[in-house]
Amino acid sequence: MNTNTLSPSPLTGRTALVTGGSRGIGAAVALRLAREGADVALTYVNGKDAAEDVVRAVEALGRRAVALRADSADAEEAAGAVERAAQALGGIDVLVNNAGLGVLGPLESLSLADVDRLLAVNVRGVFLASRAAASRMTEGGRIITIGSCIAQRVPGAGGTLYAMSKSALIGLTKALARELGPRGITANIVHPGPIDTDMNPADGPFADGQAALTALGRFGTADEVASTVAHLVTAPYVTGAEFAVDGGHAA
Repeated sequence: MNTNTLSPSPLTGRTALVTGGSRGIGAAVALRLAREGADVALTYVNGKDAAEDVVRAVEALGRRAVALRADSADAEEAAGAVERAAQALGGIDVLVNNAGLGVLGPLESLSLADVDRLLAVNVRGVFLASRAAASRMTEGGRIITIGSCIAQRVPGAGGTLYAMSKSALIGLTKALARELGPRGITANIVHPGPIDTDMNPADGPFADGQAALTALGRFGTADEVASTVAHLVTAPYVTGAEFAVDGGHAA
């Protein structure tokens, strides 16, 4: 027996699309899936340079990668990104719905434009991308959506609109699991807690209060979320489930 023979990476030969993959959790997920052997497409809206940096990092791992500009608030672009990714990579096995907006504030401060855009990105865009991906996936397909700890526990005022949008994704995930299960396709949702990213840094002005809401008393890292996503891609008997990566925020 040749003990020097390396086993193939668990995702070798598989293709993935990560929406909003140019930074933060999305970039960490794209890189983690690439390290596990997957070819990766990612979408961005404004961060072209950052998206291209992620592409280069994926390619440095020996995997194929492509960055696609697509605004999840646009119905055609949300679904079209899946088609473009499938064309570029030769198929789509994994969809990670990561793109999202965070709009916080008192009810009276939220405009109709705020409501429409946030729901377009956080809910409609996820539905349309998931539907497009499901139409192309075969047995073993995976749909993983990034939710939020605020969908499980709302610790204070000002999060009504955002919590509503992320809570909708729980119902979507469970329904997808039922509808796609007979085809061997799974759907799960991951709820990050306070995560150290450029949008919500662990040394930011509101960080201490957020960290104090967790059982571990700290922010998580994007890599910690990405590791759970990678696990779900290789877990064929897990579907319709919620996973809190929140340091005990919901405890």
